Amino acid sequence: EYFQSKKVNKIVRSTRLLVETAVYTLMPMVMADQHRSVSELLLNSKFDVNYAFGRVKRSLLHIAANCGSVECLVLLLKRGANPNYQDISGCTPLHLAARNGQKKCMGRLLEYNADVNICNNEGLTAIHWLAVNGRTELLHDLVQHVSNVDVEDAMGQTALHVACQNGHKTTVQCLLDSGADINRPNVSGATPLYFACSHGQRDTAQILLLRGAKYLPDKNGVTPLDLCVQLRQVLEHVSQQSDSSYQRILTSLAEVATTNGHKLLSLSSNFEVQTKSLLRIIRIFCHVFCLGPSSPNNGNDMGYNGNKTPRNQVFKPLELLWHSLDEWLVLISTELDKESTDATTSSSGNDIASLFLKKQEVDPSVSSENPPLLLDAKSVMKTPEGYADGQDVISMIANRLSAVIQAFYMCCSCQMPRGMTSPRFIEFVCKHDEVLKCFVTRNPKIIFNHFHFLLECPELMSRFMHIIKGQPFKDRCEWFYEHLLAGQPDSDMVHRPVNENDILLVHRDSIFRSSCDVVSKSSNEKLKQGIAVRFHGEEGMGQGVVREWFDILSNEIINPDYALFTQSADGTTFQPNSNSSVNPDHLNYFGFAGQILGLALYHRQLVNIYFTRSFYKHIRNDAENTAFILQNICVQHKIIQISYRFGTSTWWRNFHFWVNYPFTQVLLELLLSGMPEIDVMDWKKNTEYTSGYDLQEPVIQWFWEVVENLTQEERVLLLQFVTGSSRVPHGGFAFLMGGSGLQKFTIAAVPYTSNLLPTSSTCINMLKLPEYPSKDVLRDRLLVALHCGSYGYTMA
Repeated sequence: EYFQSKKVNKIVRSTRLLVETAVYTLMPMVMADQHRSVSELLLNSKFDVNYAFGRVKRSLLHIAANCGSVECLVLLLKRGANPNYQDISGCTPLHLAARNGQKKCMGRLLEYNADVNICNNEGLTAIHWLAVNGRTELLHDLVQHVSNVDVEDAMGQTALHVACQNGHKTTVQCLLDSGADINRPNVSGATPLYFACSHGQRDTAQILLLRGAKYLPDKNGVTPLDLCVQLRQVLEHVSQQSDSSYQRILTSLAEVATTNGHKLLSLSSNFEVQTKSLLRIIRIFCHVFCLGPSSPNNGNDMGYNGNKTPRNQVFKPLELLWHSLDEWLVLISTELDKESTDATTSSSGNDIASLFLKKQEVDPSVSSENPPLLLDAKSVMKTPEGYADGQDVISMIANRLSAVIQAFYMCCSCQMPRGMTSPRFIEFVCKHDEVLKCFVTRNPKIIFNHFHFLLECPELMSRFMHIIKGQPFKDRCEWFYEHLLAGQPDSDMVHRPVNENDILLVHRDSIFRSSCDVVSKSSNEKLKQGIAVRFHGEEGMGQGVVREWFDILSNEIINPDYALFTQSADGTTFQPNSNSSVNPDHLNYFGFAGQILGLALYHRQLVNIYFTRSFYKHIRNDAENTAFILQNICVQHKIIQISYRFGTSTWWRNFHFWVNYPFTQVLLELLLSGMPEIDVMDWKKNTEYTSGYDLQEPVIQWFWEVVENLTQEERVLLLQFVTGSSRVPHGGFAFLMGGSGLQKFTIAAVPYTSNLLPTSSTCINMLKLPEYPSKDVLRDRLLVALHCGSYGYTMA
């Protein structure tokens, strides 16, 4: 029985291998809609057209519906393909056709009795997919087959909810005409009107209101009108009705901000609550101010040196708060000078780090029942009462003053044209330079919490650079990205699949030209929200594909055929090519190269290229860049003109559109390109195992022995094969990114069959390693996979 069972298992594995070979032969033909070739192969064949393959267990009918291969789809349906078969996520071919707007495929599937009411694992039906992407013309045809237009997903959301969220007006009207419940709540009590208001879809909200939508609250008691108030939409609307309304709203906000700011400066108030309140009011104030005719965005002279223009009188109530801030900082500066003098004349003098140590009990008259009292700066300095044991004035007030400084900067900045720093604020920082340095020396986190102005003004950054450089790179990196993404909207309330129109469809054989074409036609705002890439003729999508796209493009940027960059004397780095004009499209390509590298840094993607340090220095846009380059690079006057006036100026402009921050050359290189060397010990230390593997398994031990003996180039190929990127991020393998955040390198066990190669899932950094019988076989199969299959994606 044992041998019979073994023989049967061998036959089953052999049969499965044959079927897998057949399906992967047919799949590219189906994707290209080569129905005649598919028909010839299936003729007189016993191949099961419903065979589910790959990690997501899809059939060839799924592939045809997803790619719009209508001729192959009809052929498969005629041969008995099941139109209602669900993959591992519950998606049917109709779901995929609806998501991608494949009208002809949808029509054919409906002719063969595809069920429009089937839900996937998240509860989404075909009409949800159409509503998400605003496919109104297809929705008209589909609703005739739908039994319940108000079918809910796992979160209780209907197609009307998601259409309202995304602002698809005609889709909303179609669903309402088809009987959708206009006031239907989801599991949290949010109605379609709530969704429209929460995402700023004004026109959609107006349609709902005209159709009789009610102001129903969610389960937390928040109504759509409350949302409009919270999202500043009411203030925006009222402030633009008249000049008097505009000034009245701003003046009132300034008065409230001043009151909250003085409460924050009171040591008896709650620091976190008052800080949050002050900064929120200031943000609203600045936002409304920028909407008005006095905004610098409208080309008006704002009186940069103070509140001298009539329209700037709205800032006048805040002057009292700025005066209190200045008074505090002057007094602390005086005491610091005094302490420094005392320290030089007295051997028992305390150093600045223990300045103003107070050991008195807290005043019992101050309680939560009494309103916080505003404590004058001078009285605080003179009166020891009111401080907890072991605390000093600087420790207690530094964070409060820093929050007010942040508010001051925001108010100064909103009066300036974009990209300019207020002279008044620069003067303020210079005046209080020593006190601010004292603050950040004692508590460097203040920089990351409140001194965001340093990221926008290199002149001010230079004053604190020695302190900033001393902070962990991880903290500085997070600070940079927090500031960079501060203006981005929050993630959607419901799952939103990628809109087919937003996918960058590129050709692998002409990746640079085709990418340049599709990126130039894409909206920068959508590129900021995310990037989705698909290679022509390949089905795979996800973070792994995006990483490979950036990786290949970075190689193409330095391709000699485009004459954009040349190799420097060290043989490992690149610099702009002085003869780039030989390429008639060099200006467009330089601009595209700058945009791609800016996008890569913006989205935390590594690129496979290293520039000269002088070029990184120029990227940083330091004031001394031109002098530095002229002193360190021997070039002709004509070359300088070409470099600055044409190609590289376009490069820098496009790069700085995405990222404009003065990193050092070394840190900028690390952020863009990752670590140049691959540390096998670090790799091994930060690897996880699954599906039966662990570190003690012979196969795993053989694997690491093989990796240690690989050349550096082969290790790079292995990393590329599994993660989609040939570079290790700064910090090492512990910081590998996957499709949903940090994702360690993972090795999963796969049953061994003869000649079976390793495969990978790049979105989750997983190597699927068969249980090879020996180290030699493992090494042989791994090298074949690396040299023959490190590029390309299918739904495996």
